[in-house]
Amino acid sequence: MYDVIIIGAGTAGLSASIYTSRAGKSTLLLEGYLPGGQIVSSKEIENYPGIKHISGADFASALYEQALSLGATIKYENATSIEGFPDKKVVRTDQATYECKSIIIATGATKRALGLEREQELTGLGVSYCAVCDGAFFKGKEVAVVGGGNTAVEDAIFLSAYCKKVYLIHRKDSFRAESRLVETLEARENVSFILESVATKLHGEGHLEGIDIKSKSGEKTFLPLDGLFVAIGQIPANDFCANMVALDPEGYIIAGEDCKTNAEGIFVAGDCRTKTIRQLTTASSDGTIAGLAACEYIDDLTH
Repeated sequence: MYDVIIIGAGTAGLSASIYTSRAGKSTLLLEGYLPGGQIVSSKEIENYPGIKHISGADFASALYEQALSLGATIKYENATSIEGFPDKKVVRTDQATYECKSIIIATGATKRALGLEREQELTGLGVSYCAVCDGAFFKGKEVAVVGGGNTAVEDAIFLSAYCKKVYLIHRKDSFRAESRLVETLEARENVSFILESVATKLHGEGHLEGIDIKSKSGEKTFLPLDGLFVAIGQIPANDFCANMVALDPEGYIIAGEDCKTNAEGIFVAGDCRTKTIRQLTTASSDGTIAGLAACEYIDDLTH
């Protein structure tokens, strides 16, 4: 019987484990892939208070080591369901079953696909969802980024340092991204903007060779490309807990700034919950709040 089981070892989950472990609560982290979450793929972080510059991998590694040093346990298993009983909570994974007093869900979100025919087939063969991970493979080549938020613009900036040409394709005529980032991208000579347009078809045999683009006016064009980077948002990974906690229409766990779900003793932290801003700092903040809330809940059980 653990005091707390934290599902997900990204920034939110690891931050929560630091607080639960320091409070003397036995803490189990369940992670399906690698600790650190999406920030691992970021080349550079410059907006985390107190740290001028650090790579995402180094940040995640330091957070992971800190959590372990304080006594948290991590197991690399995928949570498949959670259940609540009067005297305990149960988390089932693809390998085992665990009991606990409180649960913190910090599963984050996955990259949203374009939904085009052959997209999965060409993933890894020219289609990518991580510019930092795969950008170096396209040095001196022509690529496009699809999206209009911070991630898309940051990806285009990153790729412009390696690639011969970078196109940024966005379905609207304005960006959700921070103006500072857009201005930085606009200053890159090898970047072109294709606005009010969408990608409609992928071309290539064995590897991506280009895409069809359709403008708002209905004009269709073929754009030859070596690589296509998709940055159009995320999908929360919350299906496994839909039986226990309330989700909004997009699949995010409904919770406010207190990180409390509708289920007693179950808390949520990070990108998988309903919120306006999803940043590294807000994930860390959520982890802090959820961790302390779980500790308070457990203490109340014993008094």
